[in-house]
Amino acid sequence: MVIKTAEYLISSPDWEKCPKPNLPEYAFIGRSNVGKSSLINLLTNNEKLAKTSGTPGKTTLINHFIINQSWYLVDLPGYGFAKRSMSQRRQWEQMIENYLRKRQNLVNVFVLIDSRHEPQKIDIEFINQLGEWQIPFSLVFTKADKSTQAEVSRNVKAFHNKMRETWQFLPPHFVTSVVKKSGRDAILGYIEELNAQFRAIA
Repeated sequence: MVIKTAEYLISSPDWEKCPKPNLPEYAFIGRSNVGKSSLINLLTNNEKLAKTSGTPGKTTLINHFIINQSWYLVDLPGYGFAKRSMSQRRQWEQMIENYLRKRQNLVNVFVLIDSRHEPQKIDIEFINQLGEWQIPFSLVFTKADKSTQAEVSRNVKAFHNKMRETWQFLPPHFVTSVVKKSGRDAILGYIEELNAQFRAIA
């Protein structure tokens, strides 16, 4: 897939204020500092896209970008919210849950996992929640350039083994590095396949 245009569209406080659900949509989510903005900028080939899309509080909202005028890329707030109040965390969690469960054109959720670490409880819990809600997702292991290839492979394998404790089938996964620009073509190719399926059904 060639990215010709990538534009910031809107930041919404809840799913009902999101753009009309007439195009296939892909959401990106992960813990804070997992490299989400950098990955979005890599995919869209625009180093400033995810960082200049709004005010400093933009990660508290549902951020829509329109790609090639044909599909939506959505930047969701991270899960965890360690430095926020309990009420603020609950508000964000509810906003994310409503979006994930009610957004009709959501094709796939890309869950970002830091490849430098062994499986984290919070990531597993979020993925299991997606499973309960029957929401399609893929795993994106980020920051592969920050560790050796052997360590990344070991952590990816450990994550999959942890999932096998409760999952019969594993989702697609991608290993990415913003520095080496690796994983970009594989993710965009996957989105292209899903776009074709979306339009065949629509």
